[in-house]
Amino acid sequence: MAAAAEKTPMMVVVGVDDSEHSYYAIQWVLRNFLSVTGTFKLAIIHAQPSPAYAVGLSGTVGFFGAGTADALPYVESDLTKISSRVIEKAKELCSSSSVKDVVYEVIEGDPRNILPEAVEKYHADVLVVGSHGYGAIKRAVLGSVSDHCAHHAHCTVMIVKNPKPKH
Repeated sequence: MAAAAEKTPMMVVVGVDDSEHSYYAIQWVLRNFLSVTGTFKLAIIHAQPSPAYAVGLSGTVGFFGAGTADALPYVESDLTKISSRVIEKAKELCSSSSVKDVVYEVIEGDPRNILPEAVEKYHADVLVVGSHGYGAIKRAVLGSVSDHCAHHAHCTVMIVKNPKPKH
């Protein structure tokens, strides 16, 4: 008689940025997936914008007369500090729930591209992202990472919303 095949743990990718919405999404995953599955693998992915893209978005460098090349090292340093802070916060949240099978990764680029690529790389069963709760106008201008992922990631996409305060 053949031995029963051992079930592979679920692979969950969580996209994070430096927002309370992302941290809430991690907490939601830790609370809900741990209670249901007991064991799963987790990849926390932070998409860090490239310094040139960040400088281009700010539009202030040229306005004040400073050269873009002069500003890039400062912007790069700030982006690296933000990424370190995001990953440290994610590590704290996972550690407080005693989850140890976690991969933390910072990848430079647009999260709309990075997260579906991470799904493929990690063979994810679920991609989890937090919702910023933008209205239609902000979503149209900034673009919605969660909407893009829902249409392009080759797995289930869960968009976690922060609960609204009760009045």
